[in-house]
Amino acid sequence: MNSLPDAAQFSATGPRPLREPDAALFVDRLQAGGSRALIANVEAEALVERPGGYALPVIVTDGAIGSSYVAAPHSAYALYPRAELNLVDLGRMRMPATLAIAAADRLLRALHINRAVQIDNWLLSTCLHGDWKGEGLGELRQRLAARLPGHYLLIRSVDDWSCPELTAALRADGWMLLPSRQIWVTDDLQRHWAVRKSVKNDGRKLAQSGLVVEDVAQLTDADAARVAELYAMLYIAKYSSLNPQYTPGWMQLAVASGLFHLRVARDPVGQIMAAVGIVARGGIATNPMMGYDTHRPQSDGLYRIASWLVGDFALRRGLRLHGSAGAGHFKQQRGARSEIDYMAIHAEHLPAARRWPLKGIAAALETLAVPQLKRRML
Repeated sequence: MNSLPDAAQFSATGPRPLREPDAALFVDRLQAGGSRALIANVEAEALVERPGGYALPVIVTDGAIGSSYVAAPHSAYALYPRAELNLVDLGRMRMPATLAIAAADRLLRALHINRAVQIDNWLLSTCLHGDWKGEGLGELRQRLAARLPGHYLLIRSVDDWSCPELTAALRADGWMLLPSRQIWVTDDLQRHWAVRKSVKNDGRKLAQSGLVVEDVAQLTDADAARVAELYAMLYIAKYSSLNPQYTPGWMQLAVASGLFHLRVARDPVGQIMAAVGIVARGGIATNPMMGYDTHRPQSDGLYRIASWLVGDFALRRGLRLHGSAGAGHFKQQRGARSEIDYMAIHAEHLPAARRWPLKGIAAALETLAVPQLKRRML
């Protein structure tokens, strides 16, 4: 454990070496207990595919409506945006946005968009693709389309910043790219993050808090329950029940499989007050799991502390930072800039009635939604 008073200060032992996540262990656990035992609002089957020698988890869903957006594209493009309408001020764009979301809801239901095979999906808000650049993509596509001919093929979290080679391979292989969300990225944390006054203030807030930082190698049952509780306080209670409802078992699996590196901040009696799960792949870090005690006063700065722990992790290891979506102003103040994230969809094996409407949705999102995202820094 260490209190980490400065973003450039290494602990005595230095950073722990990074692990590549174990796709076989991840899928085995999903298969053994069922997805709902790990994520309460995800119903899916899982398997491993190995295109080009890379082990990738593949998530298969059969069309149910209402699951978390990490496994349900209908939730990502209809239900979640509808829920977010109450959280952002769109001004005069509110009514057009409401109508557009309602139309998308009806159309995506009619297309059975949730009947899908999702490649390299780790059931996280952001699925980094690591060193996989699309090797074996065409063969994998043909094999999965033949095995599940009524399903769309999907790959989430595609963009020209984190996975340019994979994005290019998808375009070359005829996949559609549907704009998904605005993400916040930092190219050089030493130049763009560590020097910021807001970041230094965040570090001072941690140093003055009395909290002790721990990089967790093994997660006990009690700590897993606390981390899941803190995550739910933030992402489920405060934001949306469409966020993945991770159980304590999921938290333990994520740590055991190397899916994410867990950092926690404990109070003087050992109670975890903030936690971040950080995925590091292909020279990029992201934090798809964060939680803190929302019952504490805002003056405690627990969100700021949790965010600082992520940046500090990436800085120490020379990684670029994928800040995911949301809190645009906060992240921009800390050196991030925006990119657009896409969902890649292949549907050429499906009837025309399930293909062509998606091309219209992709064009409408690129023309209408993307400029609004960039303008409002959501």
